[in-house]
Amino acid sequence: MAQLLDGAGKLVWVLLRSVLRFTFMFINNCVAIPSYCLYLLLLQPLRIWDSSVFWHIEGVMFKWLLAMVSSWGWVAGYTVTEWGDDVRPISEEEAMVIVNHQSTGDVCTLMMCLQDKGTVVRKMMWLMDHVFKYTNFGLVSLIHGDFFIRQGKAHRDKQLVYLKEHLDKYYHSRDRKWIVLFPEGGFLRKRRETSQLFAKKHSLPHLTHVTLPRLGASHVILKTLGAQQENGSVGGDASMLNTTANKRKGLQWVIDMTIAYPKARPMDIQTWIFGYRPPTVTHVHYRMYPIKEVPVEAEALTDWLYQRFVEKEELLAHFYDTGSFPPPEGQKEALSRQMTLDPMWLCLIQSFAFASGYMWYSVLQYIYCCLF
Repeated sequence: MAQLLDGAGKLVWVLLRSVLRFTFMFINNCVAIPSYCLYLLLLQPLRIWDSSVFWHIEGVMFKWLLAMVSSWGWVAGYTVTEWGDDVRPISEEEAMVIVNHQSTGDVCTLMMCLQDKGTVVRKMMWLMDHVFKYTNFGLVSLIHGDFFIRQGKAHRDKQLVYLKEHLDKYYHSRDRKWIVLFPEGGFLRKRRETSQLFAKKHSLPHLTHVTLPRLGASHVILKTLGAQQENGSVGGDASMLNTTANKRKGLQWVIDMTIAYPKARPMDIQTWIFGYRPPTVTHVHYRMYPIKEVPVEAEALTDWLYQRFVEKEELLAHFYDTGSFPPPEGQKEALSRQMTLDPMWLCLIQSFAFASGYMWYSVLQYIYCCLF
């Protein structure tokens, strides 16, 4: 009987905590997102006068919004441990970031682990499924200049044309540095069976923890944002790409990120919102490739991407067997780094969001009273 009461008490506490978390996040969205939009509306004259300053301010506020999402997981004990290359030294250089995709929680994980990577978060562009456009954060992503891509053969060719046009229009004009995409084109659980059938038909590697990547978006990004050299790779020589100090160098890196969840149980957005899972450490492995090593011709790039995802398969298999990623070549032990967020900084951002929400409510109420 005592055991039953104890279990019921724990269940009640989990439910109460979930309700409180959901209520806070709902209010948080109601004050933060409209405030972001209203601040930018107020700053439209600055956009005309000096667009670089406008997009700098927008980027700072965008980073704060992503930090708020990160704080929802942080206070529930959902943290990140990092492995592999340290990407912070190249945070000011342009890079294409390819990530494996297991669940909706992958985006939240990226929002968290990139917070301490300099200006990356405020200068990054996301490629995500068009469904995300209709979520609470969709309006923010639209304003920021992220690209929403529709999946399926019927839309593929048109979407790649739209992507190129989007990059030409927004990537440089808004001073973007990193562009993040999920080359698998969908969640692991949804694509695994189809990917394995395709691999068997075409004598490709059988993958379990990832799926075979799709070429389209990666190919367009490399062709659009990097200069092609005679050997078919994307140029990385500053003397050829940057004749003056004021010109951009173009893509300098491809960053291969591999997300691993303990016991292969992905975190989803519902877990981040309600916090019903016990504290969990998500592991992220980085590997950097200089852009000159990345082929840009379709066939060679396909082989290169397949090789990266075969490596991801091996990394994840090792992690699920041992609880850690394998050491880099030539080293005996793999070293990890605990990614941390400053609680005081998170509190200041949240305080600013709620203060802004109250201020804008008062302003709009005053305007309404004056008009009516």
